[in-house]
Amino acid sequence: MKIWIATGGTGGHVYPALSVAECLHARGHKITISCDGRVRDMVHRGAPAGARFAHVWASGVGAKSRIKQMWALFKIGVSSIALTLRFMIFRPDRVVAFGGYASVPAVFAAHVWHIPTFLHEQNAAIGRANKFSMRWVETLMTSFPTVSGIPNAQTRVVYTGLPVRRDFINVSGAPLPGESRLLITGGSLGAQILDEVVPAAIASMKNKKIFITHQTRPENVERLQKFYADNKIRANVLSFIHDMAGAISGADLVIGRSGASTVIELQTIGRPAILVPLNINPDQAANAASFAKTGGGFAIEQSKFTPRWLSSTLTELFDNPSRLEKMAHKAHIENRAVDLICDEITK
Repeated sequence: MKIWIATGGTGGHVYPALSVAECLHARGHKITISCDGRVRDMVHRGAPAGARFAHVWASGVGAKSRIKQMWALFKIGVSSIALTLRFMIFRPDRVVAFGGYASVPAVFAAHVWHIPTFLHEQNAAIGRANKFSMRWVETLMTSFPTVSGIPNAQTRVVYTGLPVRRDFINVSGAPLPGESRLLITGGSLGAQILDEVVPAAIASMKNKKIFITHQTRPENVERLQKFYADNKIRANVLSFIHDMAGAISGADLVIGRSGASTVIELQTIGRPAILVPLNINPDQAANAASFAKTGGGFAIEQSKFTPRWLSSTLTELFDNPSRLEKMAHKAHIENRAVDLICDEITK
């Protein structure tokens, strides 16, 4: 079959799309990937051999400026017309969209030509772009068992999970190191709240045998290194973690934000976590709540994430390794998302 995969915006949308593209290519299908300019290089580097590419002119409409919102809608409209014309010549058998505004044009064009369309929602609360696109979609695939905000429509909803990179699958279910290792990660840009609360909390603990791997912003590395050294806390502070699968599997506990990719990676490996959702992002709050519901960790609002609370919680957890092991077991969910999504598309 000829399968069109639509992605774009951020790596969180791109990496799952590329994993599915690789699987479909291995099954003998012809792949075309459309994306916007922000992720073009990422898509070209990670796409399977022989894949075709299409550029989409699109950006998010979440800007506060009314003019910028109108401009973003204009770009999406132009791209929708362009892909509709392209599909008249190159008619794919299936269209698979991985969310974000860069996916809207392909979904619209597929609707015009009555092409079976599949949409994937990353988060535990449906995003605006996907909610808008659902009117043209036959099947919605989800990362979490329950997703809030899905409009009442005839769309079929299927829980598949979220594809992750192979290196996470390789350490799925790995036992805890049992060495009081703590990983702090706030995403590619770090998280200021973690840099403020975590060091203060650990410095106030009586048990300082914890070994910390702390990912932070480049400008904060030297300051945090000095703070940990002055307080005789063993720590490795760095601005970027190249092997995130290794970092998570090498930790007994993780503290971080709750983007969809982060939560699913924790579940794939099976690691307890304290998740602090970005307070302006309802998607992250829903993801953290879904993770905490399994018993694999805590979801705590940023306003309640204080040194005192964290110090008490870390002391309780690291003084009871058996509890961490139980949490790790509850957090672990086998990740078969790539195969489930590919089966759904091609059946």
